Amino acid sequence: MFLNRRKLLTSAAALGAATLLPGFAQAEEESIWDQLARNARKKDVKTDENTFSALQTIDTPEPILSFDTAYSIQLAIAYYQQVVAAGGWEEPTRQTFNLSNGKDGKAVSNLKRHLMLVGDYPQSDRINGNFDGAMDLAVRKFQVRHGIVPTGKIDEPTFYALAVPAEQRLAQLMLNAARVESLAGSLQERYLLVNIPAASIETVQGGMVNSRHNAVVGKIDRQTPLMSSKVHQVKFNPYWTVPKSIIEKDLIRYMNDDPNYLTNFNIRIFDGNGNELPPTAIDWSTNDAVKYTFRQDPGGENSMGHVKIDFYNPYDCYLHDTPAKALFGENQRFHSSGCVRVDGVDTVVNWLLQDNGGWDIDGIHAMFATNENVNVPLTFQMPIHTTYITAWSNRQGTVSFRDDVYGYDAQGKVTFDA
Repeated sequence: MFLNRRKLLTSAAALGAATLLPGFAQAEEESIWDQLARNARKKDVKTDENTFSALQTIDTPEPILSFDTAYSIQLAIAYYQQVVAAGGWEEPTRQTFNLSNGKDGKAVSNLKRHLMLVGDYPQSDRINGNFDGAMDLAVRKFQVRHGIVPTGKIDEPTFYALAVPAEQRLAQLMLNAARVESLAGSLQERYLLVNIPAASIETVQGGMVNSRHNAVVGKIDRQTPLMSSKVHQVKFNPYWTVPKSIIEKDLIRYMNDDPNYLTNFNIRIFDGNGNELPPTAIDWSTNDAVKYTFRQDPGGENSMGHVKIDFYNPYDCYLHDTPAKALFGENQRFHSSGCVRVDGVDTVVNWLLQDNGGWDIDGIHAMFATNENVNVPLTFQMPIHTTYITAWSNRQGTVSFRDDVYGYDAQGKVTFDA
């Protein structure tokens, strides 16, 4: 039985508010020496170094989808079976929420035991209640393994991840082992991988990751489809034709909120004969707009940014750049209408064009700067897989988990219709 994330997050948020109320106050007598010791521990923590060290645990060369990963997941399953047989780990309490460097108490000790079990904190026979530099590093390791921005603080998403029982983590690993094994046999020497639950992209060559990228993928109600296909074309500085679904769900609302929206974002309106119309020609209080074509000019404000990456599919799904780059730094990157936005897209384009000749990263940047619409068919059509993997492991034993955003884990799905 998989936990309901929304219910748990709601209770966690309420918990955070409740701790501010007098009835939940945990006032304890503390000497000046305790305060000085806690402040000293805060100063000793090198947060940037801890973040770097935490990221190194997941930044290994194995792809999320490969035979190597399938083997590593089996090793993780064997370990988590032992953890479950031994009783798993304790649930976090209200005292766990908002723990961070410098805090002390029993909740810290309990958290250390949990992090020790999952490999983030070094094994020790003696556990104290100090949240020190080693504990800060352990929390950041836990966070990066769960796709959470590594702050070192038990924030809301970290609290949720801690609350998932060992039995559920084991079930995730077993389900995803079957998914990886079902796909690994069809992989080629080079491929592009989009893992939707992680909102991430890997370019893979010779069984090794060439580059990793954060992505923004489809919302729960506008999901990125799962499929295997081939990338066949790169479009520099594309025009963007607004899909009918976005006209209905978003564009009409935007124009009612701000009549200058189309003008501000360089979106032109065309009738069935190709004639351009002014925004005032449309009755925005109705759905009249769906009868027209809305096309955004190339440039910095274009919703696809400076490049679009086309692959064969019946869903009008593609990879692309974006002007909204701040979204790549979020924990939950499920904001698109089904297409996939790519952080560091210039690196992906450079890799895709390696067989075309005459392209390098400087040439790609120069093409971006022209705002000229140019289509480049790929000499080698790159295999691409959009997948759904919520648990995996690497060679050094680091086990990563992600939320079941589309509910496929809850359904027990192993294979997906292309």
